[in-house]
Amino acid sequence: MNKYERQSRIPADQATLPDDIAEELSRLPSEVIELSDAPPLAPPAPLNPDEVRTIVISLMLTMFLAALDQTIVATALPTIGRQFHDVTNLSWVITAYLLASTAVAPVFGTLSDIYGRRVMIITSLSLFVVGSVLCAIAPSMTMLIVARGLQGLGGGGIMPVVQTVISDVVTPRERGRYQAYFSSVWMAGGILGPVVGGVFAEHLHWSMIFWINLPLAAAALALLLPKMNKIPVFHRKRKVDWLGGVLLMASAVVLMLVLTWGGTRLSWLSPTITAMIGASIALAGAFVWHARRADEPFLPLSLLGGSVVPFAMGAGGCALGAMVGLTVHLPLYYEVVYHLTASEAGLALIPLAAISTFGAAIAGRTMAKAKHYKRVAIVGTSVAAICAVGMAVTTLPLWGLLLLMSVFALGLGTTFPISVVSLQNAVARPQVGTVTGAMNFFRAMMASFTVAAFTTILLMTLGPDISLNGEHHAAAAGSVSAIPMADMITAFRYVFGAAAVLLTTASICMITMEERPLAGPAARPPAEMAE
Repeated sequence: MNKYERQSRIPADQATLPDDIAEELSRLPSEVIELSDAPPLAPPAPLNPDEVRTIVISLMLTMFLAALDQTIVATALPTIGRQFHDVTNLSWVITAYLLASTAVAPVFGTLSDIYGRRVMIITSLSLFVVGSVLCAIAPSMTMLIVARGLQGLGGGGIMPVVQTVISDVVTPRERGRYQAYFSSVWMAGGILGPVVGGVFAEHLHWSMIFWINLPLAAAALALLLPKMNKIPVFHRKRKVDWLGGVLLMASAVVLMLVLTWGGTRLSWLSPTITAMIGASIALAGAFVWHARRADEPFLPLSLLGGSVVPFAMGAGGCALGAMVGLTVHLPLYYEVVYHLTASEAGLALIPLAAISTFGAAIAGRTMAKAKHYKRVAIVGTSVAAICAVGMAVTTLPLWGLLLLMSVFALGLGTTFPISVVSLQNAVARPQVGTVTGAMNFFRAMMASFTVAAFTTILLMTLGPDISLNGEHHAAAAGSVSAIPMADMITAFRYVFGAAAVLLTTASICMITMEERPLAGPAARPPAEMAE
């Protein structure tokens, strides 16, 4: 038995358990289900549908906070820059949040497996609220950037902890449907954020984009905390490998800075970028070296292997990368090729964000009913790849592009619930938080990498003097408007081609991934189960 005490509320006698829990317990490695000498604790009473519904609503509200905050700030940036008389450092208001939230995703996931979900959801929301208050009262741009970093620490913990709590409440077979609900939350945040941020900045005060987080967070905690004691407990206390966590976060922060600055603020071949790439590789190597020798590594490398986890991460990362990369750069295409205004270009992004939610819903319902649940994602990613090829080789009228983009988004969206649930279903319950945090970390890194790659493609095609990064787009509006339409069409052929490569990779990952049976009640008798 491991030298650290293992805690669990799972009884040693599996015969006393419901069938779905016994099935999950039988899949655990033997070292995970070893118990201490203390008498086993009785499992909590099963949650009734009303309690599950309350928990899900509170978790959706919690995740809405993180989703809204990633988009609500953008439209208020010009107003903030004018008040503080500082436009040079304005991009750091976005970058500070992004760096912090990406770096801490695996940290919160792992700590939720050690200290429990209740502690970490309270911690992440508290950091988020404190950061929001400090942002709202910030007297200078420097303080605002620091406060945004603190807010990012909380926001980065919300996503993995919420997904982990869902895994504790809902069986894998039923979980896909709930993952689709959370996809709709991200869609709502992406659509409402810029609108609400613009209204607050123009008609009220820019600080309202941060004050609004307080009542939302209070409502989420008021709904969630009374039910937390009924949620099954799967975490186990153990020693925290802080050195491993620091090495992982440091490597991630340096790499994120490289992806943010490379090709825009600094040349990819500049000494600074080269040195930062070397530092990131060195820190990652140190993390791997340490993880292989630690008794209880912060992120066990063995957890990232196998026939499910790496392929689920790869599929989800490629799909999200393609979606975020196109979302960032398509407004430029709409404005130059179709002569849309900035607001019209924003509206033209809705099919990409909204229709993907329907794809996620289709996949989630398929998981609850079908034996071969990954087929819908294989078909979806393949169709999305074909649509991306179509956008690369043809120039369509606007209505045709939006229609093809809708089909692309529908197929792409099928990846998200299947990759998340498959990944969580493949590991032991006390490791779900760790692997979920690692998944969110990898997805964020892939999204940043894709944005940087698409920007580099456009810069190489259109010329290095054109600034295309989202942070510099407004400043470069004059130069962008001078780009010939034919050149922009040619440049985006390569961007759409790159998106096709990403979705093809996602499809290959789904084909290669092992399709393990999902624990949970069967929706139908085996004879009637869909194939």
